[in-house]
Amino acid sequence: MDPYDDLLRGVRGEGAVFGASALSPPWALEFDRGASLTLCLPLRGEGWIVQGETAERVRVGEAAVVRGPEPFVFAESATPGPVRTAAHDAPAELAGDTVLLAGSYQAGGEVLRRLIRVLPPVAVVPDDHDCSGMRTYLEAQLVQGRPGRQVVLDRLLDWLLVCSLRDWFDRPEATRPAWYAALGDDVAGPALRAIHDDPARPWTLASLAATANVSRTTFARRFTDLVGDPPLTYLTEWRMALAADMLTEPAATVGAVARKVGYSDAFGFSAAFKRTLGVSPSAYRRDAGRTRANGTARAVTS
Repeated sequence: MDPYDDLLRGVRGEGAVFGASALSPPWALEFDRGASLTLCLPLRGEGWIVQGETAERVRVGEAAVVRGPEPFVFAESATPGPVRTAAHDAPAELAGDTVLLAGSYQAGGEVLRRLIRVLPPVAVVPDDHDCSGMRTYLEAQLVQGRPGRQVVLDRLLDWLLVCSLRDWFDRPEATRPAWYAALGDDVAGPALRAIHDDPARPWTLASLAATANVSRTTFARRFTDLVGDPPLTYLTEWRMALAADMLTEPAATVGAVARKVGYSDAFGFSAAFKRTLGVSPSAYRRDAGRTRANGTARAVTS
């Protein structure tokens, strides 16, 4: 396991808005504010993703990952005219010059936000690798109307989003997080994987250096140069990201979460959590509960 696995595991489509819009010119489709990520996949034709000053063309054979929460427009041209709100429907027959498949995702926790922060406003990725074989299957699922279709489509969108993100980070123009290059390093890479394999283990500088069979001094210098943070700082920040997500679970307690991320007492954990995220675990959990209570689920299509 490595940071890449952990971040992409947080990409899930429960509650995602699914939409397949058959469009005929002239057209411009607006996607409302609020989604953390939106995957746009033209099944037929092409269009432009316009968000603020950014405009990127997306064609069949490509996928666009749009970073929110700002609204954006999928339009016939880079300078769209009047727009209509995106209709989240899956027509039985996909007619029109352009057919767009879109899935919206909410960043439900700190782990996924670590990924979103390094993405550009719009990332356009050719799907000529892992994802290319899915288009025909997706279109077949849209028109067949078999039981459980929506669940199947949501899971396929999850898979397509993960593939698109992975392919994006392999592109030369991508801004990679510092740990991305560090994963291939003989010194920093083993330690990163060890931390993500078992974040609750009582790691020390010496035990992390041992994963690469180097001295503590060599390890600390190399890790800090590549990752941008000292090893134990990285470990603490990753533990707190995991803990923040665990605290949003309804049955979570501060003490139980502390133990799961390697702290034997809630006091030490609370101090580290507040130092890293700026609020206490209890306040974070309380705010997450209010967000759940006030949030309105968006309906998926029938």
